[in-house]
Amino acid sequence: MGVIMATTIAVAPETKETLRILGEKGESYDHIINRLIEKAAWKKLDERWNRILNEDDFIPLDEL
Repeated sequence: MGVIMATTIAVAPETKETLRILGEKGESYDHIINRLIEKAAWKKLDERWNRILNEDDFIPLDEL
């Protein structure tokens, strides 16, 4: 990871506490947020894969 440029973002005290609870000992808020973003991205991709599998028709390769 390169140099971190600090940016302040406003969050409710409850949100900050939730981030603290979700974090591991010594983990920065930046790392917690990035980990949550990564999990959300994988969940979204998984939902898309499942929708494709459930809704699309597939042609076996040997029939092409």
